[in-house]
Amino acid sequence: MSDIVCKWLNQEVKLSRTVSPKALEKDFSNGFLLGELLHKHELQDDFPQFSEGRVSNAKLNNFSRLEPTFQLLGVQFDQNVAQNIMTEKHGSVTKLLYQLYIALQKKKKSGLTGVAMETMRPLAPAKLQNMKSEIYRERLKNLVPRQTDLNLERVSEKFQTKFKEMEEKTNRVHFENIQKIQKLKEEQRLQDLEKQRLGRRRQHEMMARIQAAILQIPKVLPNRTLKAIERQKMLMKKKEAEDVVNEIKSFELLIKKEMEAKSSESKAPAAAQTTALLLSTYSDEEYMKKIQKRLEEDTLAREQREKRRRKLLMHQLIAHEAQEEAYREEQLINRLMRQSQQERRIAVQLMHVRHEKEVLWQNRVFREKQYEERRLKDFQDALDREAALARQAKLEYEEQAQKEIEIHERITAERAQARYKKHYSMCAEILDHIIDFSTKVAEYRELTQNLIPVKIMRDWKELFFSGKPIYEQASIDPLPTHFTSDQLVELSKRTLLDDNDYEEYKTFTGEWTLPEEMSESALPPNNNILGHVLRVVHEKVQPPRAPILTPQIPSFSIKGCMLGKTCSGKTSCLKILEEAFHIEILSIDKLVQEAIQAFLMNETVAEVPVDMQEQEETEKEIPLSNRAQLGARCERLLKKGRSIPDLLLIQIMVDAINQVPIEKGWILDGFPMTVTQAKLLEEALTGFNPDQQDHEGKSYKKSTLVYDPTAPKDPPPPPPALDFAMLLDITDTMVLNRVMGGEKGTPEPTFGKDGKSPESVSEDQKKTELLRDQIQHRILGFLDNWPELEKWFSEKQDILIKVNAEVDKRTLATKIQEYFIAELRKKEAKAKKRLEEQEAERKKKEEAPSPKPPPPPPSEPEEEKEQSPKGAKRKGGKGKAAGKGSDKKLSGKKSPVEDTTPPPVPPGPPPIKPGSEEWIYVDEPLPLEIPQYLLPYWETIENSYINTIKAILRQIRDERHSMLYYLHDVRLNYQEYLQRPDHKQEFVSQWQADFNNLPEDLWDDEETKAELHQRVHDLRDRLWDICDTRKEEAEQERADIIDNSWLQDHLGILMNHFFSLMQVEINRFQDTKRLLQDYYRGIEGKIPLEITRRGSTRVPLINLEGDDIPEVYSKIPVVPRRVPSPDGIINKAKSKVSLKRGRTDYCVEAAELKFEADEKTVLNVWQSANSSVNHMVNAEIHLKKLEEEKEDMPDEAKEKSPQQGGKGGKFAKKPEKKKKAPSPEVPPVTLTPEELEELERKKELKTKIKDEHLAALQCEAQATQFRLELIKTKALAHMEELLGRAVNVYKLMDKWLGARYLAEMASVEKLTQVAHYHIETSTRIQYELILNDEDFFINGDVKVFPDPLPPIRPPPVEKEINTYLTIKQLNTLRKEFLEMAPKGYLGNKHFTDILYDLVTLNLGTNHLPEAWLHLTLPELQELTALLVVNSEFIDWRKFLLVVSQPWPFPSEEELLETLQRFKAIDEAGKGTVTLEQYEQVGLWFTGDIYIKIPEDPYEPLPYNRPEHLIESPSYTDTATTGELPEVEEIKEEKEKIIIPEFLNKETISIPTLLKVFQRIKEAQDNHRFWGDEKMENTFSEVFKKVYQDIGSNNLEPVELATLLKHPFVQDLLLTYKEYKLPNIKGILQRVDQLQVLSEGDQKMIEEKK
Repeated sequence: MSDIVCKWLNQEVKLSRTVSPKALEKDFSNGFLLGELLHKHELQDDFPQFSEGRVSNAKLNNFSRLEPTFQLLGVQFDQNVAQNIMTEKHGSVTKLLYQLYIALQKKKKSGLTGVAMETMRPLAPAKLQNMKSEIYRERLKNLVPRQTDLNLERVSEKFQTKFKEMEEKTNRVHFENIQKIQKLKEEQRLQDLEKQRLGRRRQHEMMARIQAAILQIPKVLPNRTLKAIERQKMLMKKKEAEDVVNEIKSFELLIKKEMEAKSSESKAPAAAQTTALLLSTYSDEEYMKKIQKRLEEDTLAREQREKRRRKLLMHQLIAHEAQEEAYREEQLINRLMRQSQQERRIAVQLMHVRHEKEVLWQNRVFREKQYEERRLKDFQDALDREAALARQAKLEYEEQAQKEIEIHERITAERAQARYKKHYSMCAEILDHIIDFSTKVAEYRELTQNLIPVKIMRDWKELFFSGKPIYEQASIDPLPTHFTSDQLVELSKRTLLDDNDYEEYKTFTGEWTLPEEMSESALPPNNNILGHVLRVVHEKVQPPRAPILTPQIPSFSIKGCMLGKTCSGKTSCLKILEEAFHIEILSIDKLVQEAIQAFLMNETVAEVPVDMQEQEETEKEIPLSNRAQLGARCERLLKKGRSIPDLLLIQIMVDAINQVPIEKGWILDGFPMTVTQAKLLEEALTGFNPDQQDHEGKSYKKSTLVYDPTAPKDPPPPPPALDFAMLLDITDTMVLNRVMGGEKGTPEPTFGKDGKSPESVSEDQKKTELLRDQIQHRILGFLDNWPELEKWFSEKQDILIKVNAEVDKRTLATKIQEYFIAELRKKEAKAKKRLEEQEAERKKKEEAPSPKPPPPPPSEPEEEKEQSPKGAKRKGGKGKAAGKGSDKKLSGKKSPVEDTTPPPVPPGPPPIKPGSEEWIYVDEPLPLEIPQYLLPYWETIENSYINTIKAILRQIRDERHSMLYYLHDVRLNYQEYLQRPDHKQEFVSQWQADFNNLPEDLWDDEETKAELHQRVHDLRDRLWDICDTRKEEAEQERADIIDNSWLQDHLGILMNHFFSLMQVEINRFQDTKRLLQDYYRGIEGKIPLEITRRGSTRVPLINLEGDDIPEVYSKIPVVPRRVPSPDGIINKAKSKVSLKRGRTDYCVEAAELKFEADEKTVLNVWQSANSSVNHMVNAEIHLKKLEEEKEDMPDEAKEKSPQQGGKGGKFAKKPEKKKKAPSPEVPPVTLTPEELEELERKKELKTKIKDEHLAALQCEAQATQFRLELIKTKALAHMEELLGRAVNVYKLMDKWLGARYLAEMASVEKLTQVAHYHIETSTRIQYELILNDEDFFINGDVKVFPDPLPPIRPPPVEKEINTYLTIKQLNTLRKEFLEMAPKGYLGNKHFTDILYDLVTLNLGTNHLPEAWLHLTLPELQELTALLVVNSEFIDWRKFLLVVSQPWPFPSEEELLETLQRFKAIDEAGKGTVTLEQYEQVGLWFTGDIYIKIPEDPYEPLPYNRPEHLIESPSYTDTATTGELPEVEEIKEEKEKIIIPEFLNKETISIPTLLKVFQRIKEAQDNHRFWGDEKMENTFSEVFKKVYQDIGSNNLEPVELATLLKHPFVQDLLLTYKEYKLPNIKGILQRVDQLQVLSEGDQKMIEEKK
């Protein structure tokens, strides 16, 4: 079958992939080919959404889409089949393809498509199939595992295989390691055995040597008795016996251990093969360990035996030596005894003398010990006194330190609070700026419809980042004489924005970026010649300051300062540095003291006198030294109570520094203390003041229009005066501890060591106390001044070194020495580098003049002089297009000269362009009056240029804001105008009232309906007329807005602003031209021309006042506005900014035509300004030519035409003709070579001046024309932007108008449809019709006429439900029982008779449900038996409680809570409550239940049984009867049993238990056969046994929790029925079943009959 299916798929269907029988399940496992198969048969439309992947998500997607198609074809397909296919189960795909082949053949025969088969399916099976499909998808999701799970399984399998491989590898390695270890152990064991063998051999050899060395000395006859010898032998035998016994015991213990080990090995169970191998290796190891242990024990025993043997031998040797010594002593005594008696006496005397000496020595030693003890005691007493004083001082120090610390903490807290307030205010200000920025952006988004201009956003960002408020704080339009704080802020904002606008204008960035049409053209270059002229003029008027001379030979000596808080260790560390490196330490305090002391000592200038007489004569005239003079000033200030100023301190310090030798370094101790002192010290040592330097440099750098690239650069600032500034960083707490003696201790011992006098010690103590008093102020002063000092030394001078001083003295000294050595090395390296640079510069200077000795030939410079002016003239002629005509004339004149001259040398260099780097500027003397005039003149030009441009750009900026606000107001006003009220609602209300007042008998009349329809049409026409009128009024309002000339006026204002910019550029060019002209005429030695305004160019402005030109514009040319004719407006085609609508908007087209006229005006003004610049350049060139021609004329011609030289170009042409005629007649004048050279030099200088002047002028003209073109382009762009925004607003107004008109018409149409509907349905319109502008709706809150009153709902009635009694039946039964037994108790027989009478008699039909009427007497007796528990009486109230069900069944907790509430309200403890109290307390349930109100108003409400049950008298009787106290008491005892967790610690006695489980009632008749006593005795006996089992032998009360754990009590609680409601449902259900069966039998009998 697989071959047949594959043949069908490959040949007939032709799938995209060839299918083979072997891989059939794999190919179809993802469902893609099944989808393709169905798609080829036009059954799977969503086949492009199929996925060809084999992941779980792709399979789930494909098979979820296949299932509906298979169900449509009738192919059996569910989640199991899909799972089999996905898991590639054999045969699953073949079976499905076979079924699919059959289904497709059937479809092919029927000729139906998939859509047709889908539509032919019935609706109900289709819905069922959709539900099945959803179930199928959910089940398929659960069956198909997620791809992440599969990937996780693959990864886990991969890691499991790796883990197994690694585990096998580790086991293998472990086994190999074990084998290696065993091998090493075996080798070690063999080595140990060999060592032991060698050791034993050496031991044997040693013992043999010892035996050989033993001397056989005859034993001395023991001076002992036989008993002592025998006793000793017995002891030796006992000792040997004990040793043997101990060895035997140890041997037996070893054998037992080995036996136990063998038995444990034999009992070990067999495991797997791998574990057996491991165990075998482990057992081998244990066996080897045991062998090693045995060998070790053998060696230990052997060593112990050797030790014992050796010990025995030693004892023998010692005994032998003792015997020998005794023998020698005896021999010596015998020899001494042989001496004479006299010798014996001498020996005795010697012994006495020796003894006396020993006694004297002992006495002396004893006396010395006494003296030593006395001294020690006195010393200890002194130490104790010192310790007591030290403790007292320490306590005082600690108290003082604590006070200082508290003061410091308070000050620190205040500073922290101040910092917090400062930061909080900063953050609040930043947050306010952020909020203002956000609100401003939101406001302008509303103004510009979410299109805020980039320039406005850039200005806001600049204000935001500079910390300025964005909103206006105060008005400064008329600048006041006295500014408020808000006005100053606004002025700073305006200045900031003006500066930014000017910077953008100057640098062609931001808003003034070059447009696309100008992007290809290069930016105008800097006018280097003008910059050079201005620099020369400035240097003539204000000569530059002489540069600071640095020493030629750098100093190798180190210079620095050490800073830090008080007691940070500065002085101590500097002393160490002074000793180690031999440097000078300068302390400002000591220097001030020394200066005052020098003044007091009258220190004079040290000079060596020539003669003694002269010295005596000049003794009175010798002045005081500099230090003494400074000390005198200090003393005067201190006596007045003033502090010493910083300048005086700097002078004292500099004087001390000057006294230090040059080769010796110095360090300042704690100085400078402020930034001012640091700057003054820097200026005093280096002569450089950065603040003054910045102030002086601003005077020339103020010129921002041009700069001189050849100007000498500012000399770099000299290196800092100090090489390093070291900070000893320490916390305030550590400073306080050190000051209070916490770390340094008392300073007295150090003074003693230095050998100071007590007076100096007292002075130091006073200083220390003074320091303690001032420590807080010193710390605060350092904290206030250090941030600025840190910025000075770290940022500006970069010499700061921070050292952590919170370490011990040795570590701190080591660190400082390391830093000091590093700075020394840096200093040496810098000095060597500088020496090398100086040497290199010196060598360059020496080598530079070496190639100069051969002098240049004289012909070359002459040729260069001849060629340079020619080249300059040629270049000047080719420079700009403005001077082409004049250049041609010059070239024409010089053509014959050029023909006669030889051709130029080809390899010659090109002519130098004036103003380039190679150009040598004219440096001729200039009269001082000209620079003094030109410098303020240029400052005036520059200030006027900058201020005017800023003012114009400010006006343009304000104009943009006003434009946005105006257009926004126009939009809002027009929207309000469109929403103006109309009177359409009055007509609608009148029509509705008339329609509703129509009589009811006319509603169905056809003529009346026709009349009503006609009225509706009339109303519609009237409303449409109102809409048309409103539309015409809105169109007229829009036309008035467009024609109010606002756009034209503001376009004119904008044009005037840009024309003013053009005028400013032209004025700058004119003034610059005049400055250059005066400068170069001054160089030539000519008198500057007079200033005439006749030739100045004025850019015309737009006349915005009307036809009459006001007097204000009398000196300014004015251009009238060109208003196009109406005919041109009508016939003009639409422009690029016209409305894109079907109709013509003549108002917008008129504005566009006016804009085109304004464009032409801007272009004309720009062309005129451009041509004026070209004209001024040409005029200046022409003037230069005339001056040259005049100078070339002979003296007679000059005298004849003295007036023609100073006139314009027309008069300048006349001497040209005269010049040619007399030129050949001039007699030759013989000149000397010096005169010729001087004449040639002057001619060359004039040519150079002319070229330089014209090049500067042309460069300035080029820049001016470039800026004019940019201004023209930006003006047109601004005008287009304004027009575009206005046209967009006009279009938007037209759009709003059309949309509102259409909406109003549609609302009227809706109204007519509603009216026609009510007319046709003949119904009144109850709710009010509202036609509000373009909205129409029916107001459901307002009714035109009132609704009819609803019908009265009948009262609820309770229905009988099965066997349950109604409330009425319960009340009836209560009344009857209450009449028969008021106390509530009836005999059981009496109770059964009453029920039987109620069931059998006719009265029962009204008192009991219908199901109760079928109860028989035995069933009633059974029911009575359920109600009887321990007596023959029945509580009919309990019966009513049982039959009143259903009611919410309470839990035990609810019952107990209800009981507690009743007890709480029964304060007297009577056991009864009133009806009011019952209603107040309530039961465990309430009558508040949800009742569904029926929709039919005639249907009664559902009956609320719980509510009526609570109010029923059958329930209230249980709370008002007199028998409740006993019941409640028993319930109270029952409470203890039911809920023990609340009262676990309470105890209960046997009488209480009997009272609970056996209660006796007064109403019962206890006769002689009554067995209650027996039952009570039985309960009491059982309870006694229970108490004894628990542990209460004396029958004492037991805890309730313990009692409830007993099994008897638990069974009793489960089986006792006294407090349980009887279940009578079984009897009633049985009766119902019998009744149903009897009814069924009767029906069968009737059917049979």
